[in-house]
Amino acid sequence: MLKSVVRAAVGAAVRLSGATASSSVLAAPLRCTMLCAPSSATARPFTRSLWMLSNSGASSGYRPKLFSSKVITHSVSCGCGGLHTEGDKAFGDFLTDEIKEEKKIQKTKSLPKMSGGWELEMNGTEAKLVRFVSGDKVTVTFNINNSVPPNFGEESEQGQQKPAEEEPEIVSTPNFVVEVVKQGSKHSLVFDCNFPEDEISHGEGEEESDIFAIREASFQPEGDADWKETSYTLNTDSLDWALYDHLMDFLADRGIDNTFADELMELSTAMEHQEYIKFLESLQNFVKCN
Repeated sequence: MLKSVVRAAVGAAVRLSGATASSSVLAAPLRCTMLCAPSSATARPFTRSLWMLSNSGASSGYRPKLFSSKVITHSVSCGCGGLHTEGDKAFGDFLTDEIKEEKKIQKTKSLPKMSGGWELEMNGTEAKLVRFVSGDKVTVTFNINNSVPPNFGEESEQGQQKPAEEEPEIVSTPNFVVEVVKQGSKHSLVFDCNFPEDEISHGEGEEESDIFAIREASFQPEGDADWKETSYTLNTDSLDWALYDHLMDFLADRGIDNTFADELMELSTAMEHQEYIKFLESLQNFVKCN
């Protein structure tokens, strides 16, 4: 297009000012096309605000666009040299209110204690529980990341938000690994466990069903942090129920039972909520450049 304009200008001996005016007219639609593209962002409901925001964004397929129709405006001058916009200010104000609300519903600032003599060690979002039972060392490890299952009801699917008092309580149900080490043994028996959505029952007439399940079992070199894929792994999906029950009894004799699983969920939920509040506070400081 530009070459045709130049040829037309030379052939017709158009004045320089006229050529400048025509080229600006031709360039205007290009700028409008690039800068005025409609934004694909859509309003999303807030239940646990940022948590649901991230899930909704992932499921909706939304991706931030390079160009937007919104004009970026600097709202605050800061010594950090970073960008500050009116949107950042609104975001910071929202986070302030969100942190206050989360602290209001926080049950306790201290983590609940596990019964049975378990010692707790924490490293960020990972927790380790250690207990000794008649010479056996039992270690349980879990990570709170991605431990809160999504809970989308019919109203959420239709874009309707429930009142706060009707929202289901957020519970962390992490997968956890149990490692049993016997004295003098070079290998440890390791169980990969989880909390299934439905309670598991292995037979009729049982008064109480198990609230956690064994997914896999394997012998691993004692002291190794990584699960070796070269070691045989027993998958319980097609396992005989009698053998499965004996494995569950083996864990129960070492303190891994329904009581332990209930307390682990309480501990994990408290940890997850603490880390969520810390994340909001870090996000607020980052946005406000504190």
